[in-house]
Amino acid sequence: MKERERFIAALERRPLTGLVPHFELVFFLTMEAFGKLHPSQRQYAQWDQMSRKEQELHLDEIARLYIDTARRYQHSAIFYHGISGWNQETDRRCLERIRELGGDEYALVMHGDATYALPTGDEVLEFSCRMFEDAQGLKDQAERMVDDQIAQAEKIRSWGVLDGFALCSDYCFNTNPFMSPEQFGQFVFPYLRKLIAAYREMGFYTIKHTDGNIMPILDMLVEANPHALHSLDPQGGVDIAEVKRRYGDRVCLIGNVNCASLQTGTSEELADSVRYALRSGMPGYGYIFSTSNCVYTGLALDRYEMMLDIWRKEGVYQG
Repeated sequence: MKERERFIAALERRPLTGLVPHFELVFFLTMEAFGKLHPSQRQYAQWDQMSRKEQELHLDEIARLYIDTARRYQHSAIFYHGISGWNQETDRRCLERIRELGGDEYALVMHGDATYALPTGDEVLEFSCRMFEDAQGLKDQAERMVDDQIAQAEKIRSWGVLDGFALCSDYCFNTNPFMSPEQFGQFVFPYLRKLIAAYREMGFYTIKHTDGNIMPILDMLVEANPHALHSLDPQGGVDIAEVKRRYGDRVCLIGNVNCASLQTGTSEELADSVRYALRSGMPGYGYIFSTSNCVYTGLALDRYEMMLDIWRKEGVYQG
């Protein structure tokens, strides 16, 4: 099976043999690994002044970097980030180039959330007040955001290159969600469910990402019916074994090697976290191996490679 096929099988919770599929929402260490800046960190201030040929050369380099990363670290899917300032047409050209060079070897996903995320520090007071003083206005705005995203997805579907969306609005701190479960049920859940239903109707797979302590809203996240939940954050007190016990028959789980152990823990602590994720996620299938966040800037590459060494040896379905 190709990696894309293995990834989709895991999302659909079908049996697999061989290595557990592997995926990272972001792999930022491309400078250390390949001597190239990660695409999402690049700026193309003169993009519109470039000739078509020069643009195509840049698109080709970006596409090859995504594919080289997936190939070296055995990712089953590529998450396309896009470039700040690019329009949808340029994203289409880049995605088509990734698909052209990589064929159907890897699943291809991109960001596609339109629900309220944690407000920034500048916005938190206003947003909090609006939940009490302008609840209907917030709901109307949530409806418009989702409707706009669904319209964009209809255009993206016509490209014929994308397998799905990662919904990356974060809802939670390490202690608790920003909203109470009751507020989440009003201002996020109905619109998340609507968005996922529309994606499913279009034939897209959906991965719902949020860091932090999702346990108070876990029931609603699952009820929204994504194909997978990411990242099942142990730093937020999320136990992948408990989530698997409660919902492993309804949703694929992606995660959840502890990023604290990955960055600053001992080798033994890292190994324990890797093995706990594998041991908890693998039974019954419907599991994709990854960190509990991403391979972020500042992480030591050799620590990530240590994590993968254990996965290659122990993350194997015997059939």
